[in-house]
Amino acid sequence: MRTWRRTKIVATLGPSLDAESALTDVMQAGANVFRANFSHGTADDHKKRIELVRTVSKKLAQEVAVFADLQGPKIRVARFKNKKVTLKPGQPFVLDMELGIDEGDEQQVGVDYKALADDVDVGDKLLLDDGRVVFVVDKIEGKKIICTVEVGGELSNNKGINRQGGGLSAAALTEKDKEDLKTAVKLNVDYIAIS
Repeated sequence: MRTWRRTKIVATLGPSLDAESALTDVMQAGANVFRANFSHGTADDHKKRIELVRTVSKKLAQEVAVFADLQGPKIRVARFKNKKVTLKPGQPFVLDMELGIDEGDEQQVGVDYKALADDVDVGDKLLLDDGRVVFVVDKIEGKKIICTVEVGGELSNNKGINRQGGGLSAAALTEKDKEDLKTAVKLNVDYIAIS
């Protein structure tokens, strides 16, 4: 009698799993879901990798799932003059929608999503670099969001930014996502997610 695991082990497809031997090893080690990260690579890259997953799965007589992870809208800080800054808790910091793309420093940085100042409220928490750095919104002055660093750390160029709890007005699906969705359907993936 076969026992069913309730936990899934997800492996992201990429160059390190492009060899059949590497993919076989990962599958035999227990990975049973394979993620095609549509933030990177071409449609042809995804096609080759997904076909390899299906081939190895058949050879091993092991059922696995493939899911397409669409990029989704990416709201990012711009760039810093010195590529990165180190922020300390309690430090003031400004997100300035009108600041030049390469003008960030220890006090401020630009943002590529110009409507961010319209989407946030005083007291909101902003999560940067997947939540490694956290700001609290103190006030909004035109196109500037004045914040206090709640959780400090290193912040480098082009890191993602989002509001805790979501609710930003950026479109959920970008044009790229729509094209990637068509590719994922053609590739007969088992699941579709959006980052």
